[in-house]
Amino acid sequence: MGRGRQKAKQTKVARELKYYSPSTDYRALEAELTGHEPSTPVATEPRWHDDDEEPDERWTAHR
Repeated sequence: MGRGRQKAKQTKVARELKYYSPSTDYRALEAELTGHEPSTPVATEPRWHDDDEEPDERWTAHR
């Protein structure tokens, strides 16, 4: 008996995805396609590791 409810939910999700249109940032798209820097700064991911750190002994090969 739950098949009708499941199908209705899938149909609803499919319809939402079909008609979803996110706002497009045309300036960022133009900058990406032309290779120029965008006029507004873009957030970058933080760097969590340091290249100068010694590797952990657990992960190094023992000879």
